[in-house]
Order: sequence, then C-alpha cells, then structure tokens
Amino acid sequence: MSSARVSLGDVLWRFEREAIQGTCDTGRYRCPYYTWGDGPPLLFIHGLSDDARSCTLAISLLSRHFRCIAYDLPKGRDDGARLGRYRHADLVADLFALLDYLGERQAYLFASSFGATIALAALRQQPERLPRAILQGGFAHRPLAPAEILLARLARWWPGPMRWLPLRRRMLHYSHHGPFAGREPAVWEFFLQRCGSPPMAAVARRAVLLHQLDLRSTLAAIRQPVLLLCGEADPLVDRKCEEVLLRGLPNVVRVELENCGHLPFYSHPETLAEVTCRFLLPSACASSCV
Repeated sequence: MSSARVSLGDVLWRFEREAIQGTCDTGRYRCPYYTWGDGPPLLFIHGLSDDARSCTLAISLLSRHFRCIAYDLPKGRDDGARLGRYRHADLVADLFALLDYLGERQAYLFASSFGATIALAALRQQPERLPRAILQGGFAHRPLAPAEILLARLARWWPGPMRWLPLRRRMLHYSHHGPFAGREPAVWEFFLQRCGSPPMAAVARRAVLLHQLDLRSTLAAIRQPVLLLCGEADPLVDRKCEEVLLRGLPNVVRVELENCGHLPFYSHPETLAEVTCRFLLPSACASSCV
C-alpha cells in the first residue's frame, strides 16, 4: 500500500464511479449502504455522529484488498426507523440483517467509537461469522457526564441536523483540528460536512443508548482476535476505556497512532489502512502494505 497521501478529490471521484450503493430493509429500517472493492468482506460501523461516508478516505485504499461495506445507522428521517423503540440489540440485529442481505457468510469488522459497542455485541453473539475485528477509539462502558446526558435527552426532540448546533464549528476546531495539520484543508471541511449531516435526534438517542450500556461482563466470551486502534491524543476515549478492553478481551492487541486524535478516518487514513490490512490479512498484504 502506497505511503503517499490520498487526495480527497480523487477519492470522491473514484467513489462515484466504483462504489456500489444500495438499500437493505432490515425489518426495522431501510438501511443505506455501499460496497467498494473486491476480496474478503470488511464491514465498517461508524461512530456516534458519523455516517457511512466518514470512512471514505481509508476505504479508498482498503478497497484494493477487501470488499469494503459501509452503512448508515438508523436516522429516523426517511428510513422508516422508529428511533424511540430502538434498543442496542436492534442495532446488532441490523448488522447481521445487512450481511445476510449481501450474502456474506463471514466478514471482518472495523468499528469506530460508538460503533465498537455494536461490534463487541455482534462478536459475542455470532462468533463464527466474525473472525476478526478492529475497534478504533472503542469502549465497552462509557457513561455520560450529568450535563451530557441531560443534553442528549433534550436533543432527542430537536429538529434538524447536527450542523445546526450552536458553536459547533468552534468546539470541533478546538478539540479535533490539531491532528489534521498537514492535510489539505478540504479534508477538514469534509469532516465538518459528514459529522454535521446526521439528525440531532438520532445522534442524541444513540448517546442515551451509550449511557445505558455496559458490556464489560461480556468481554471474556469474545475469543476472536481484536485490535484496538488508539489515537495518541484522543480527547474523547481515554486510557481507562482502553484498559477495560485490554483486561477483558482474551485475544487483544493495541496499536497507538502518533499525533492522532479520535478521527483517524479523516486525519490518518493511510496509516489506518495499513494497520488494518496488516492485522486482517498479514500474509497477503505483507508486501503491498509497505
């Protein structure tokens, strides 16, 4: 895999011509997805306020080795999802419904942040279908602070997308912009666009689910190899969250990305793709990932 930095314009151009987009009815919502590339299936699960296209830069590289599959979690706009009735177990069931729809008996997982909780539950539920997984900025238990949970409960009823939040752009620049240094400015704008598009109500309901979730007691039952991909300067998931996974998962390794925060899909896609390829297909990718 080349070490040269990918160009956002080239990636988006390729996406429109190479990715195959579709919709899967999971029985709970109409799930938009896309596939890109050929090879062993690699399913991406995005984070709290991301969407399927958040991982486009890294997928453009990984599509050379995998059939990459990315999908949107339920948003409740036009997808038919009844978000008030959604439980975490439904999100896990949707994952398997999508794999069934695509005819994939097995798949690797790459899950980011909140998506890692879906991956952990899925790994335990059907281990024969999910042989390996990468958790980026992941956790098994991360309760919200009192102010955060109050805001999330109120925001369940707010209309509009995340970009309507007051002072959002300034807060994101303060907490996340540093690791983007050296990348083309368009990548930062792409990040703002992607994380600004999900509905506030959907993100808030995911946050409430996150607050209620505790998967620590289930970790010992997950026997598959798991890679923790951690940012050196992650402002959202601290080392305590990582230690829970390192102690609880029987077959786990950790890789730390230097000068990286919580958003390697945007800020470090080349390194992310190389580490992913080496962990999931060490023999096949040994020469081409250098």
